[in-house]
Amino acid sequence: MSAWIVLVMLGMVAVPAAVTLHTVQVPAALKVSSANPTPYGYSWSLLLFVVPIVVIAGWFLPNENVRISRRAFWRTIAILVPLGFGLDFFCAHRFFVFPNAGATLGIGAPALGGSVPLEEYVFYFTGFLAVLLIYVWTGEYWLAAYKVPDYPGEAQQVQRLLRFHPTSLLIGAILIVAALLYKKLRSPFPEGFPGYFAVLVIGGVIPSVSFFPVARRFIHWRAFSLTIFMVLLISMLWEATLAIPYGWWGYQQREMMGLSIGAWTGLPVEAVTVWVAVTYGSTIVYEIVKAWQASGRPARAAFLGEKGTRAEQ
Repeated sequence: MSAWIVLVMLGMVAVPAAVTLHTVQVPAALKVSSANPTPYGYSWSLLLFVVPIVVIAGWFLPNENVRISRRAFWRTIAILVPLGFGLDFFCAHRFFVFPNAGATLGIGAPALGGSVPLEEYVFYFTGFLAVLLIYVWTGEYWLAAYKVPDYPGEAQQVQRLLRFHPTSLLIGAILIVAALLYKKLRSPFPEGFPGYFAVLVIGGVIPSVSFFPVARRFIHWRAFSLTIFMVLLISMLWEATLAIPYGWWGYQQREMMGLSIGAWTGLPVEAVTVWVAVTYGSTIVYEIVKAWQASGRPARAAFLGEKGTRAEQ
């Protein structure tokens, strides 16, 4: 039931917040009187990820003698960060715009269709690092009483880690179809395809489709719930209060589903859901990598099962 409880917790906040925000029929407009209202604002804002990383990795974990699976942690980062970089490299100019050059250092990083601010790549690297560190620290120390008591023993009992989860695939397909229908039938921007939302759904669904039946027994759901609320708080401060109003970055409506939050300067709903998908997918990947290492088996045997054995029912 833990996964459902986390979903209900999110709903307890999201539903009344959505109803309340929807009451704003005439959003207030921010009037900026300066050509560069936030000098290096995007660059400095990266501290929202950097400071938690430094505090957790440099103080919390060492001072409390918390032992974590460093190999699993860094292997997970090695999987996730290139995916974030790939999103920027291949899709940045399809999904995003960066109208306020004065909010960055002015250093361009490579991407298809032209360069993007260097801060974009730092954003993805520190984002994945912060999400994973918050989850690991809360699970291994702050909420350690609720973690799997015998992780290696549990991992060694799993005959194979790779297990198909059709429900995740169905939910992902329904979400993408619903986004497409909304864009074409209800959105003020019916042209195009909700590509960004589709990428987010696929990014969260692929780990779930492949590993959720096994990962659900290893995920520290209490740590996950605290992590996702902390990350959403940082995200809303970042996007709704600073980035969108001051033009640090923006979204191309042709690639959005068209459902936006007027009270937050027309923030697309994709900007709210991105870190839900990131936290969910990152947690599954980390726990599967950690379970593989704890099992003590080679990758092929751990993920596909030993030859001659029947897959776990």
